[in-house]
Amino acid sequence: MKLATFVLSFFLTSVFYSFANAAVSQWTDFTLDNGHVFFPVNIEGIPTRVMLDSGAQINSINKAFIGKHQLELNRGSKVNVKGVYDVETRNAYNNVAVEIFGLPIELDGLVEGNLGHHSNGMLLGAGFFSNFIVQLDYPNKKMRLLTRDVVDMREMANVKAVTQKGSGMPIAQIEINGKPMWLRVDTGNAGSVLIDRSSASKAGLLENVEGANASFGANSMGVNEYATAETVRFGPYQISDVQIRFPAKGQKTHLESQFEQTGSRIGGKRVVGLIGYDLLKDFIVTLDYKRGKLHVAVPQ
Repeated sequence: MKLATFVLSFFLTSVFYSFANAAVSQWTDFTLDNGHVFFPVNIEGIPTRVMLDSGAQINSINKAFIGKHQLELNRGSKVNVKGVYDVETRNAYNNVAVEIFGLPIELDGLVEGNLGHHSNGMLLGAGFFSNFIVQLDYPNKKMRLLTRDVVDMREMANVKAVTQKGSGMPIAQIEINGKPMWLRVDTGNAGSVLIDRSSASKAGLLENVEGANASFGANSMGVNEYATAETVRFGPYQISDVQIRFPAKGQKTHLESQFEQTGSRIGGKRVVGLIGYDLLKDFIVTLDYKRGKLHVAVPQ
C-alpha cells in the first residue's frame, strides 16, 4: 500500500504540472451519479470511469469490471476492508495499467471492491485527495486542484475540522439541532447525513422517526431510520429541515472508518457519522485532506 501511495503521488504531481505548470489546475467537468462524483479513465485500455471518495483510505478496482472484461491482474497482499456495516478481507492487485487525465501509469495496491455496475471501473480515495487541495463545485459539476502554496487553508477554512488521529481522515464538526458532533467528510456517501443512534437520540431525532430504508455499505447492507432535523449548522451556514439518517434499533455499524489493518487502532476525536452529498450539494467544497482543513461557500 505504501508503494501504491507513492506511485499515485508521483503521478498526480505530473498531472498537476501538465496544466501549463500552473499552481491552480483548470476546471474539469465531472458527472454526478446518485450523488457520487465520477470522471473518465481507462483501465487496461478499457474506457470506464472513476469515483472520488474522500471517505476511503484505499484505492479500489471494481470486481464487476474485472469480471465483465475477464481481466487477469497481478495479485498483491490481501487487506481488510471495513465498511459501515461489516468487515471483509479483499484481494489487491498490482501493476494495473491506468490512463487518467490523459497520462498512462501503473498502480499497485488496488483493492477489489463492490462498486456497482461494471461501468464503474475504479475508486480513488486518500491517495488522490492527500496530494493537493481539492475543490469540488457541486452545483456546477466541476473540480480543480490547487497546490498548498496558492492558498493557506489554515486562514481560509470556515468549518471546524481536523485530521483524525490514526486514520488520517478529515473530520468536521457540525451541529444538529444545536448538538455538536464530529463526522467524517465523505464524498462517497451519496445520501443524507448519517449519524449513530446514540447521537440521534441526543439531537432529539428518535421521537420523530419518519420511516426506514435499506442502506448499502462497502461490504453489506443495513437498515437506517430517518428524521428531519430542524437545523444543521455547517461552518457559517445554518440549514433548516435537513434529513438525518441513523441505524435502526439493533443495527450494528462501523462509522469511524472504512479501512483497517489487523491490529490498528483509531484514536482521536469520537466520530459519530458521515457528512454526505445531501449536505454538500449546494456548496463549493474546498478540502485540504492532508491537513484536515475545510471551506464551504455558496456559488455566486
